[in-house]
Amino acid sequence: MSNADMIRLAHTSPVMRLTDTEAQIDMRRLRGYRLGRIREQLVARDYGACVLFDPISIRYATGFRNYSLFQMHIPCNYLFIPAQGPVILYESESAYHIANGLETIDECRPALQLNYFFGGSRQQEWVSQWVGEIASLLHEHGGGNRRLAIGRTDARIPLALATSGYTLFDAQELVEAARLIKSREEVLCMNHSLTVAEVGIARMREALVPGMSEIQLWSILHQTNIAMGGEWIDCRLLSSGDRANPWLQEASERIIRPGELVAFDTDMIGPFGYCADVSRTFHCGPGKPTPAQRRLYQLARDEIYHNLELIRPGVSFRELSEKAFKPPTEFIANRYPCIAHGIGMCDENPSIFYPQDFEQHGYDGVIEENMTLCVESYMGAEGGFEGVKLEQQVLVTANGCEVLSRYPLEDDLLA
Repeated sequence: MSNADMIRLAHTSPVMRLTDTEAQIDMRRLRGYRLGRIREQLVARDYGACVLFDPISIRYATGFRNYSLFQMHIPCNYLFIPAQGPVILYESESAYHIANGLETIDECRPALQLNYFFGGSRQQEWVSQWVGEIASLLHEHGGGNRRLAIGRTDARIPLALATSGYTLFDAQELVEAARLIKSREEVLCMNHSLTVAEVGIARMREALVPGMSEIQLWSILHQTNIAMGGEWIDCRLLSSGDRANPWLQEASERIIRPGELVAFDTDMIGPFGYCADVSRTFHCGPGKPTPAQRRLYQLARDEIYHNLELIRPGVSFRELSEKAFKPPTEFIANRYPCIAHGIGMCDENPSIFYPQDFEQHGYDGVIEENMTLCVESYMGAEGGFEGVKLEQQVLVTANGCEVLSRYPLEDDLLA
């Protein structure tokens, strides 16, 4: 697809209703692209297969979804993907019907109880049986390749495999590499999730009055997401007044007062499992923002748009860090954990760190065309009383980036 087509796509909100006159998102092509990306990584790394337990990774590879949040802490199903050969979903037999119509899954088999909740004192027994089954699958479909990528799971599983003569690798690295470059269908799904988030943000803005609690305001976004086909929200980052500095405080029963700033980060897993991750800061009237509040907001806005200008294919993470916006000294201590991060079905690789943190925490890499990123800013002075959080979600194109998030900034807060 040409760069002009991708730029046009960044500004396209898909039609999301049954119609005989307008094109819909091609879900088969979406699933085919994602499974193909996983298999490309298996071949490139010379792995015989991977076994995935994380429900987001399973959904990325196949489109299969079954009580995702439960599976994140009690994994009950898992997925076998060979470099070549059938994709096999292991699931409760009573849930096989959920995979009906998914051309990405060739076979369903009953899952073994590999978690302590269901396996209890027999878990080691199930693990031993599972290793035998995986060995049989690799023998049949792996062409003798004993290099296997394993997703996040109970420690007994990789230990048992390692003692059985397999060379093990972390499947998360493989999956993150696959998810890095988005297809046109993925961008359209993301745009739809952003549309839902923007409806929620607009409703929050309209509802914001003194006397409501932070949780009451936050609940509007959550209700909107669920009612419009979304799924969950990773955290509850909304804080007001003195609780907005320092950042990373979740919503509380604190009552919002007149004249205060209210900052939030959506972190919203919307329709189709794609994340809408944008941040905004509002001023709660009546009255006008103070000069100090406007300064915070203007600095955050300047940081976002300075860093957006740096993003283009071929720029290294280190270069982006070195050339990033330099906030005044009093804001450095409370800086956000990263300048930018990848985004897709959740927060994804890469994380691009501030220069103060790059040597200790950072790693290098290169911005690539058709990556999607979130560009971050938090401005709250060390020892200050308030703070401003802003974030934009963007698509990297051949010449730079296109902002996908449409909810406007606050004119009254711009200095």
